[in-house]
Amino acid sequence: MEKLIYVIEDDESIRELVRMALTSFSYKVVAFDNAEDALKVIDGQMPDLALFDIMLPGMSGLEATKRLRQSPKTKGLPIILLTAKDNEIDKVAGLDSGADDYITKPFGVMELGARVRSIFRRLPLPNETVQSDNKIVASDFIINIETREVLKNGDQIALTFKEYELLRILIKERNRIVPRAELLNEVWGFDFIGESRTLDIHIRTLRQKLGDHADAPKYIKTIRNVGYRFIGESS
Repeated sequence: MEKLIYVIEDDESIRELVRMALTSFSYKVVAFDNAEDALKVIDGQMPDLALFDIMLPGMSGLEATKRLRQSPKTKGLPIILLTAKDNEIDKVAGLDSGADDYITKPFGVMELGARVRSIFRRLPLPNETVQSDNKIVASDFIINIETREVLKNGDQIALTFKEYELLRILIKERNRIVPRAELLNEVWGFDFIGESRTLDIHIRTLRQKLGDHADAPKYIKTIRNVGYRFIGESS
C-alpha cells in the first residue's frame, strides 16, 4: 500500500522540492505551510510519516511534535524534523520533543529518501507476529516487543522510535559490544547518509530518559571509538 507522508514546511520552494522528491520515491505526499492546519488534518487522517520544519509561522515544529506525542492517538506517529540550524543544541531539542530523526538543511534528495526508508524499514508490518517471547526483561527494564512499550521499575518511559530501537538492540546484544557501524546500519539503515554524531546524540537523549550517566554508567557503557554495550544485569 502506498505510504502517506505529510510535509509541513513554510518555504514554498523547499516544500515543493521535498514533495517532488518523495513523490518520485512512490510516496503519496500532502503538503502544508503551517503546523496548525496539519494537526487538524492529522486528527482526521493519520499519515504514515510527518516531516515538520522546526521554524514555522505560528506553532513551531517542535511544539507540534510535542503535542502529537502527548496524544494517545498520535504518540506513535513517526516524525522527522527539518532544520536549517546545524548545532547540537537544536538537534537535542528536536529529539527531546519526541522526533524520531532530523535532517539538517541543505540536504540532498538521496539523503531524504534514505532517512524516510529507514523509518519505514523499522516499522512493524501489518499483522506481523512475534515468533519468540514478546517481552525482554533486563536489569530494571521490561520491553514489550508487540506494543513497543518500555517499563523501568514499573513506570513507562516515553521513547522515540530510534531510542526504542537502540535500547532493544543493546539489551538483546547485551553480552557483547555493539559496534557503532552496526547500530547505524540496524537503526538508520545500511544506506544511511549523515554524520556519525547522529548516533551519539540519540544515545545521549536515551541515557537522559533512562536516568543513566556517561561518566558513571549503570545501563549503557561507551566503548571509545568502538561502540556501546548494555551492562545492566538481565533476567
